[in-house]
Amino acid sequence: MLLTRHLTPTGPRWAKDGELLPYETTLSSLLRKSAAEMLTELANAPSEDPADATLLPPVETDQEVWASGVTYLSSRMAREAESQSKDVYEKVYEADRPELFFKATGWRVAGHEQPIRVREDSSWDVPEPELTLVINSTGEVVGYTVGNDVSSRSIEGENPLYLPQAKVYNGSCALGPGIRIREVNTLRDVPIHLQILRSGEVVFEGDTRTSQMKRNLDELAAYLYRELEQPNGSFLMTGTGIVPTEAFTLQTGDRVRITIDGLTLENPVA
Repeated sequence: MLLTRHLTPTGPRWAKDGELLPYETTLSSLLRKSAAEMLTELANAPSEDPADATLLPPVETDQEVWASGVTYLSSRMAREAESQSKDVYEKVYEADRPELFFKATGWRVAGHEQPIRVREDSSWDVPEPELTLVINSTGEVVGYTVGNDVSSRSIEGENPLYLPQAKVYNGSCALGPGIRIREVNTLRDVPIHLQILRSGEVVFEGDTRTSQMKRNLDELAAYLYRELEQPNGSFLMTGTGIVPTEAFTLQTGDRVRITIDGLTLENPVA
């Protein structure tokens, strides 16, 4: 089942597998229910006309987007290579507690075909393709979407304490095109593919699988919900296993295409 959000003449509305759901159906209301209750409501919800209106990011203002760092060995190695504080990344990779950080509020998120950005004060910028968990108010993983954790490697590499500036700025977070409802145990070995196009030509391409993650997905969700309420649910990016080489940086006009298990998010770089 795929949930998408659309801008209609009467305002934003959710759709299930391409057909509009009732006006009163919101993501917040769904994520306040248990996974079983949510599935029952969606299965019994009446659907209307096909959702042919403009696609919106699959998130509402009530949700937060969080992210995980250094969950793949390739990410740890890349962070060590770029950083002046190399041992920080080795320690967090080996530690019991994962690195989690705030990424965006719902209203800041770009959707499919909406622009992302690179910082003007950064010299080295990359997309980070990430399986992004959709979690209900009690911490159950109910599905996933495709996420792009756009990042400044030059700013983070200068000092790990600059992480919020490297990760959180206008146009740094994209989700979409929709939410695929799936149990977390079906996400253990999901393929992730990244393409970056420049003037219509592929200038970088890479693949990974979620089975290469050091961290367990349930574990990441559980740590996010420790001492932190998410009454309307949340999104959690689970880290990247695809890191472009040091010679590569995003440029205005590039297009970033991320496919996770058949679901594709594409964004132009503004």
